[in-house]
Amino acid sequence: MTADPVSILQSLIRCKSVTPAEGGALDYLESLLKPAGFACHRLKFGEVDNLYARFGSALPHFCFAGHTDVVPVGDEGAWSADPFGASIKDGFVWGRGAVDMKGSIAAFVAAALECVKAGGVKGSVSFLITGDEEGPAVNGTVKVLEWLKEREEKIDFCLVGEPTSRETFGDMAKIGRRGTLTGRLTVTGKQGHAAYPHLADNPVPKLVTLLKTLDDLSLDEGTKHFQPSNLEIVTVDVGNTAENVIPAAARAVFNVRFNDLYTGVSLEKKLRAALDGCGVPYNLSVRVGGESF
Repeated sequence: MTADPVSILQSLIRCKSVTPAEGGALDYLESLLKPAGFACHRLKFGEVDNLYARFGSALPHFCFAGHTDVVPVGDEGAWSADPFGASIKDGFVWGRGAVDMKGSIAAFVAAALECVKAGGVKGSVSFLITGDEEGPAVNGTVKVLEWLKEREEKIDFCLVGEPTSRETFGDMAKIGRRGTLTGRLTVTGKQGHAAYPHLADNPVPKLVTLLKTLDDLSLDEGTKHFQPSNLEIVTVDVGNTAENVIPAAARAVFNVRFNDLYTGVSLEKKLRAALDGCGVPYNLSVRVGGESF
């Protein structure tokens, strides 16, 4: 039977693998790969489930790396199609993760199964599929690579299945990766009634000042191989359920995708210098999800 990438994609989309939940997606991939002769290893680190599957042991070793976890769907009622229904409309498969990146996983699985069936594997081929790429990305690929190193198992070539095309399929091939930094910004004030502001200390205007500074900050103009670094404010929250209460604290989260002009350390230094210039007391915690290369 010919492996059908569309059918595989639909089955993957129907798995509700919202990060870090496995949602049955890795179980499904294992059910396809194991009968075909792939040695499958389920590697769980913390709450994250990962799959490493390899066919053969000879060199060269070609690995496909990807992730089955997806971001939350948000307001499901605002979708024009069931986000986990995998319906086909206008020649497209619709659903959360169709592009990022269950589509490429489905294509590679179908290709690998056909190649194995035809006896065309000259060396070995493997899958490194994680379940936390859309999350903190701590217990996924990094931990699996450490596991492979302990086994003295080397990958000669690796294809990352993240979507890179801009307008038409195959119009871009990336040779590196931008770094990612997440900042959690907190301004502490003093809670009080909106009718008596002199008895309170409102942290919201101060947070707005800090966020305006970050939003206006010019990081760079890009490099030969990378686009300009960009900072995006992704959440702002005070946890306030009343309309007449000045909150005790205001918080925001921002994410920076940075190019090879920065390291996580140098970027954090630049961000703190900009925030320090505002003259507003703040607390900033930073997590670097990966360096650029």
